[in-house]
Amino acid sequence: MKKTRLNSNHKKLNGKMVDFFGWEMPVEYSGIVKEHLAVRQKAGLFDVSHMGEIQITGSQALDYIQYLTPNNAAHVNAERAQYSALTTPEGTFIDDLLIYLGEDNKYLLVVNAANVDKDFKWVSSHTKGFDVDVKNLSDKYSQIAIQGPKAVEILKPLTDVGLEEMKAFRVAFGTVAGIEAMVSRTGYTGEDGFEVYTQSNNPGKIWDALLEQGKNAGIQPVGLGARDTLRLEACLMLYGNDIDNTTTVLEAGLRWLVKFKKGDFLGREALLTQKKEGLKRRLIGFELQGRGIARSHYPVYIKGEKVSEVTSGTFSPYLKKSIGLAYLPIEYTEKGTEFEIGIRDRRVKTRVVPIPFYKHDD
Repeated sequence: MKKTRLNSNHKKLNGKMVDFFGWEMPVEYSGIVKEHLAVRQKAGLFDVSHMGEIQITGSQALDYIQYLTPNNAAHVNAERAQYSALTTPEGTFIDDLLIYLGEDNKYLLVVNAANVDKDFKWVSSHTKGFDVDVKNLSDKYSQIAIQGPKAVEILKPLTDVGLEEMKAFRVAFGTVAGIEAMVSRTGYTGEDGFEVYTQSNNPGKIWDALLEQGKNAGIQPVGLGARDTLRLEACLMLYGNDIDNTTTVLEAGLRWLVKFKKGDFLGREALLTQKKEGLKRRLIGFELQGRGIARSHYPVYIKGEKVSEVTSGTFSPYLKKSIGLAYLPIEYTEKGTEFEIGIRDRRVKTRVVPIPFYKHDD
């Protein structure tokens, strides 16, 4: 298994290590519920160094990214990041990602760990006609996320970056614990927080400094288990579950990141057609009315007929409800619509509810 540069730090903290798409990563330290609530109420620290980083440079780097993604990448600059997607000609997902712009017009695409090789191959295979250079820099970067209402309080003494004036999806370059880093006000938890990117060979210095600085504020190291329950409460997409190459950006409820007026991009015509003709299905949030937990791939029934499967589901540690996501026929996506989910040998009553399930107070 691959190991991040923080692997020994996790083991010193008695992290329970698992194989995550070929990476040895901590699934939990003190318990998923405890870690989840620490992020919602105080602060949590995550190693997300397994994520991938693909660099795009060249005189037509922006034009190329505009072609690959549906959002308007012209808004990306040295101080602003962007959430977007790599789309197929059918308007479905190769992956979702973050786009950054560093020095010398070097764009950085931050992609999901399980998709790095696939994404790099996809991005590299569409360069014909563009003056660009594509490099996979994933092995050079480490990424540490600090998330939660006390994130600013904990990170502030350790960095020369002005955190308080940074808005969501803003970026700054400076130092953290004396190490050069890029700091962005982004995350995958639904909480306020920051992600720290560094090419240092010793990111453990940042990790240890944050744990020490946040000790009295209640910071907890957090594993993959709570990362998943946190992102689901906030209704943040998980590739391979909620979005993939069979689901379009519009079906996933991400119409806001599709900018048709910017010009051509992969999937534009397919998405325009789908918009014109109307969706036949859409991703919805649900809440179980009976007992049980709806896990991924559990069958979804409407009027006794199976129509789809649960894409993501869990028992929410913060909301104390069984929640999840699924694609339903468009005529059954209104709030309050009732349907059933098969859990083992029974069918449990369920209803459509607004998403996100959780949103932090600004």
